[in-house]
Amino acid sequence: MKTDAATAKQVTADWARAFDGFDIWRPLRLLRRVGPLVQGITLDRSTSGDAYFPTVHIHALTRPFPVISLALGQRLASSSKMQESIRFTDHAEAYLDAARRLAGQARLSVDAPPTVGEVVTELRASAIAQHGMGWPPAVEEVEDSILIPSASGDRELAEEGLQLAQDLVKKWPKHRLPPDWVGEKAWITSLSMEADNVEGLRAIIESQVRAHKLAKIRQS
Repeated sequence: MKTDAATAKQVTADWARAFDGFDIWRPLRLLRRVGPLVQGITLDRSTSGDAYFPTVHIHALTRPFPVISLALGQRLASSSKMQESIRFTDHAEAYLDAARRLAGQARLSVDAPPTVGEVVTELRASAIAQHGMGWPPAVEEVEDSILIPSASGDRELAEEGLQLAQDLVKKWPKHRLPPDWVGEKAWITSLSMEADNVEGLRAIIESQVRAHKLAKIRQS
């Protein structure tokens, strides 16, 4: 059976105490702002609704987007590397150990806030790994790896991302690209122009903060 609102509220509060660098954004969702992005801990409900998957993730604020996404999502894993859920009925006894293990497994720190450089490194690694496994091209991860540092004022890191974009786009199978794909040259040109428009990126970030009601979320 699905858990009730009071239980979800208590579970959220418990996780917020376990990770006091994060703020409660919504039930079962914690966030903190790290420059031009948010880092989150989401207690992702199971299909049945009687359990949740502790999940760490990020979301770039440098593009208009209707929801806070679970980019670079990483769920708590068991010793056998399987995704691990916690039943709401077991929460009180299980969550502190789960929180400790999630912090140990997370590729991006959930204790001290990660740096923009660390986030970009993970985005690049994810894009390269997706290509290596034959998955659909990681277009958004590559774009975020450019626009996040650009909005932060790190032009060198953004230029490195543009170079990676040029390298990967030549390898991506054309039939796996998004239906609205504009073409290699147009994509690179558009990305470069967006990266150059730092004030425009910062305006998008401000609009996304308003749209997602993030003003009260602490910024690292």
